[in-house]
Amino acid sequence: MSDLQPHRGVLILVFGILGFVLCFPFGIVAWVMGSTDLKAMDAGRMDPEGRALTRAGQVLGMIMCGLIALMMIIGLIAALFAIFASAGH
Repeated sequence: MSDLQPHRGVLILVFGILGFVLCFPFGIVAWVMGSTDLKAMDAGRMDPEGRALTRAGQVLGMIMCGLIALMMIIGLIAALFAIFASAGH
């Protein structure tokens, strides 16, 4: 019998998918939980069998956070452009 914590790969993958489909905070949770669990797997405290699922969920969370950041930057640029364009009239 092993003393390893069970992996949460399926949960992290679901959170990563929900980050895309439903609400972006799930992507943040997937990224943070994935990072924590991968560190625990590397340290030998967690069952490494779920590494692929955990990594996939973490990557989906990272992508979602990157897309949200990109959209915020584009929105800020568009807002600034609109402000400067309207000031010229």
